[in-house]
Amino acid sequence: MDLKEIIESAWEDRSLIENKEVSVAIKTIIDDLDIGKRRIASPTENGEWEVHEWLKKAVILYFPIMKMQLIEVGPFQFHDKIKLKSGYDQLGVRVVPHAIARYGSFINKNTVLMPSYVNIGAYVDSGSMVDTWATVGSCAQIGTNVHLSGGVGIGGVLEPVQAAPVIIEDNAFIGSRCIIVEGVRIGKEAVLGANVVLTASSKIIDVTGDEPVEYRGYVPERSVVIPGTIPKKFPAGEYQVPCALIIGKRKESTDKKTSLNNALRENNVSV
Repeated sequence: MDLKEIIESAWEDRSLIENKEVSVAIKTIIDDLDIGKRRIASPTENGEWEVHEWLKKAVILYFPIMKMQLIEVGPFQFHDKIKLKSGYDQLGVRVVPHAIARYGSFINKNTVLMPSYVNIGAYVDSGSMVDTWATVGSCAQIGTNVHLSGGVGIGGVLEPVQAAPVIIEDNAFIGSRCIIVEGVRIGKEAVLGANVVLTASSKIIDVTGDEPVEYRGYVPERSVVIPGTIPKKFPAGEYQVPCALIIGKRKESTDKKTSLNNALRENNVSV
């Protein structure tokens, strides 16, 4: 049986995780995720993404086969089933105390982790910055040269296994305190202003034309996005509920590492 068949069988019959062959298969997959040999979701030739559900199943099955252990890092102690990543010097990753990445997450070279958290199954590609108190949830996919500003919350997803992870594509800039969850995908070079909150049901409205254009679950490439509100009727009356507004496009000529302030100024938004 190949690894996928072993995992699928153990998923259907959890008693199989007691078998050494299954345990080895699960640990092999987590090892592969840790070094980037495999990833939970991968881009396809047509620009879409494919989620590999069986790898998510392996991550879920990893928890019951691991034992709680005491982890000591200098004066700090942790008590968990999953060890921390290590060997950052060989990986070419800058890690500022107290950044934490769990084993089974992939952090590519030239990435900077400020005091932040990266969970198992996540993929953070080269040149990206995970800024102070930002969180990259389980299985989230972060592209190259992405900036996750302070306090950004990138949601994780393990179950249901068919659910897509959050995907932040190359050269995107995510402003402070943004929250992106439930499989939302941010297109290449998009810029999100501070405090934008996106869930699978959030309305993302392009207001740059004569008529609004609505998206859900996807921010188009090079979009500049700020928080907004729209009216919604309830039994008790009409109230404003959050949405996100696309107010312009990042210019092709703008450097891909442009600051959030510059991107917003280009679209006549005060900062």
